[in-house]
Amino acid sequence: MRCVIARFPFELTKSGVLDSMRGVRPEEVVGDSVTIGRRTYPVKQVGEVITRQDRRDFSADEVLRAMTKLGFTCRSASLTAASAPALSPLQHASAMLGSPVAV
Repeated sequence: MRCVIARFPFELTKSGVLDSMRGVRPEEVVGDSVTIGRRTYPVKQVGEVITRQDRRDFSADEVLRAMTKLGFTCRSASLTAASAPALSPLQHASAMLGSPVAV
């Protein structure tokens, strides 16, 4: 599939992405993510590996669009944050303090 990332055209295939990501250790996912095989990678890490460009040269949306078209499971940071239940200020403070320890 032909796609443009950071104003450069790329011919990407699902098998090509799988081969490129083989042996790459996933970094901690903070924002958008892509599931490749059994591993979940940050979108910017995937973009850097498959394009061999610096992460600052492309947007996460460009890579998300390409990976979605190739059939990979992509998760947006806004969806991930929305799925977590919102805590009230009291619950948040309780969680920060932790549970009481018996002395």
